[in-house]
Amino acid sequence: MSSLEDLLNKSIPELSDLFVRRRRPVPKGLLEALEVDRRQGAHQLARRIRGRYRDNRAEGQRLHFLLRFEIELWSQGYGFIAGVDEAGMAPLAGPVVAGAVILPQNYKLRGLNDSKKILDPEKRDELAQQIKQDAVCWSVGVAEVEEIDKINIYHAGLLAMQRAWQGLTVQPDFILVDARRIPNCQTPQRGIIRGDALSASIAAASIIAKTTRDAHMLEMDQIYSGYGLATHKGYPTPEHCRALKDLGALPIHRRSFARVRQALGLDPIQPELFATEAEIPQEVQQEMTMETSA
Repeated sequence: MSSLEDLLNKSIPELSDLFVRRRRPVPKGLLEALEVDRRQGAHQLARRIRGRYRDNRAEGQRLHFLLRFEIELWSQGYGFIAGVDEAGMAPLAGPVVAGAVILPQNYKLRGLNDSKKILDPEKRDELAQQIKQDAVCWSVGVAEVEEIDKINIYHAGLLAMQRAWQGLTVQPDFILVDARRIPNCQTPQRGIIRGDALSASIAAASIIAKTTRDAHMLEMDQIYSGYGLATHKGYPTPEHCRALKDLGALPIHRRSFARVRQALGLDPIQPELFATEAEIPQEVQQEMTMETSA
């Protein structure tokens, strides 16, 4: 880094690019020098840098709070904590994809959050790549459309989670799962309602699941043009429903879903293909509401 004198010889826009846009470390004395600098914009830049400090403290506190379940388990002697979550319960087309991640202890990644709260696809992809690079290990599991139609969407989500957990190259000591529990899993586990917004491990798994499924649907868009799969990723948007009605169902459409069956001229699905409400956590029921409604 340049000396303080060299930095002060730079223009205010140059300093703003370094310490606000690119978020470079602020050398000692620069902030105080800007606050007495007579150049136009210097005081405003100083305020923006102080705002960056506040944002950093707030983000650090948020990320620490996001680790509270993991910190508790680490303190109890559990070394490797896996987070597991799925993506793709609601779409009319495409598979359900689950992610499983074991993060290093006390891992903090700026911007890590529930994938549904990260609206910028490029940001999600950046976070996914960083998580994959930093994780102790990670894995994805998939339940295909045929399996969804055979065992129902809820159990297909569990199957994808089971496959994601089984794909980890390091055996976890404990598993944190979003809203439910993985069947046929002997490892201690805990289901956390809204876990993708409350646990760093589950949030990381949700990002990997979401970006993996989105990438798959982009590939499907290259195969099946005219349906807008690259835009809606198979979710029941008005655009998708219009295409389904006008163009008919694709092989990747879920034939156990009411809108798809309607497009095919099939009778409504038999009730026994769905899990009972008592079996499905309330959060998952809410997520599935628009899946099976006409």
